[in-house]
Amino acid sequence: MSDTPRPAPLRIALAQINPHVGQIVSNLATIRRARAEGARLGADLVVTPEFSVGGYPPEDLVRKPAYVAACAEAIAELAADTADGGPGLIVGGPWAEGDKLYNGAFLLEGGRIAARRAKHELPNYGVFDEKRVFDAGPAPGPVPFRGYRIGLMICEDWWLPACAETLCESGAEMLLSINGSPYEAGKQGQRIALAVNRVVETGLPFVFCAQVGGQDELVFEGASFVLNPDRSLAVQMPYFAESVTLTEWTREGERLVCTPLPLAPEPGPIESIYRAMVLGLRDYVGKNGFPGVILGLSGGVDSALSVAVAVDALGADKVRGFMLPSPYTSAHSLEDAAECARLLGIPCDSIPISPAMDAFGAVLAPVFAGRAADATEENIQARSRGLILMAISNKLGHMVLTTGNKSEMSVGYATLYGDMCGGYSVLKDVYKTTVFELCRWRNAHRPTEALGPAGPVMPERVITKPPSAELKPNQTDQDSLPPYEVLDAILKGLIEGEQSVDALVAAGHDRVTVLRVWKMLDRAEYKRRQAPPGVKITARAFGRDRRYPITNGFTMLVR
Repeated sequence: MSDTPRPAPLRIALAQINPHVGQIVSNLATIRRARAEGARLGADLVVTPEFSVGGYPPEDLVRKPAYVAACAEAIAELAADTADGGPGLIVGGPWAEGDKLYNGAFLLEGGRIAARRAKHELPNYGVFDEKRVFDAGPAPGPVPFRGYRIGLMICEDWWLPACAETLCESGAEMLLSINGSPYEAGKQGQRIALAVNRVVETGLPFVFCAQVGGQDELVFEGASFVLNPDRSLAVQMPYFAESVTLTEWTREGERLVCTPLPLAPEPGPIESIYRAMVLGLRDYVGKNGFPGVILGLSGGVDSALSVAVAVDALGADKVRGFMLPSPYTSAHSLEDAAECARLLGIPCDSIPISPAMDAFGAVLAPVFAGRAADATEENIQARSRGLILMAISNKLGHMVLTTGNKSEMSVGYATLYGDMCGGYSVLKDVYKTTVFELCRWRNAHRPTEALGPAGPVMPERVITKPPSAELKPNQTDQDSLPPYEVLDAILKGLIEGEQSVDALVAAGHDRVTVLRVWKMLDRAEYKRRQAPPGVKITARAFGRDRRYPITNGFTMLVR
């Protein structure tokens, strides 16, 4: 029997924090608070997410030498903090060495940088293009820490098997990954399934430490977790909330095992989408310094859901609604818009747009002489509303929140410089059928972190009445589009599935309808390129996920 003493149980605090890209001073304070909380809990080591010092994703900000230098200075300050005898610290940030720039992980211990590792697998798909700005580091070896050997990885390193296998073969006792893995519907199940694969392949426990918060179009839901060597879920941290959780590790034979903790509940699919929209808007407004938001309330389902998300994210005192009726706006739309405002406790002013319509009509009359009214006049209504909302935004400083959904944006059922005017869209990646589900869910539930009221936040009629832009008499969306349940099914096949027309027809869809939708989808690319940012929800959000040329002569028709 060996006389070498076993190390004491290891206590690791996972700090699921919300960094702010580029705001290094506040990130430094956040990390210090997390370390102090870890020390209070009795931690030996506090782990923070990927690029926690500089904020993730930094994109081309890492090309600025001043930013890289400021991050290095902050990491040195944090390293000096660890001379106090308290817990060690793992942080993420840029690592410049010679002409190389790495996405780095740093172990800070005893007043110094005790070890550093560079991200080996650089993602270059979807919203990621790290190969543009980072160099790939070598395959990582274990990091020694107080008698243990930690297999430290950075996000994409564990999505593929090579790094985990290398760490196992070189003596790691656990796999620990710091992450900047953005939210999309259903992704947590995919993460856990891949983590199980790494555990099965190596026999080692797995730790996933993730960030939480919103960054431009991305939302990070946290949901950090630990899998034991038997593949059981030992720790599940909260979704969509900051948290510092202490985990305790002991020996069972030759295996390192985490003591199980009560698991945070997993939100259902609709709840998770709603909470992602709330968090994304809250951080976009807060981190960019807007005092609040304004939006047009039409009495329709999209604006009703958008204003509910806004109040839940920001509070009623930072949200203001405007009804902008035209001669075609129905009485029930005005009633429903006013009732949404009343239920949420926000002010709502009415500004009729008829004078603007008349003014534009008079100005354009000489040019339009002899031409029949068409969609041009309808678009003038939408653009009058956009002009008014942007003027109010300029005067008050509040950001305009647009209310278009993914179904409309997919087929171009929106007006440039009209209802597309604004700074942010919480429904940008949400299909219309999902909008209805979200409305019903919010009327029945209030998220824990919501700042809005409990109970229904929109009248039932908003959800049940036929959707309409109300730009001409007796108009409904289905005058121009297939029924939304049909449209959305086809769009999901074309966008998320990249399916052919033939495949969609084989799945039961009408060929003429599929071809029509496909052509509208292609034709509307130029509009989408000018749309405001919005929360990524699906696997193929418009923008960085799905990059199609505007000038596009390719036609596949039936292929």
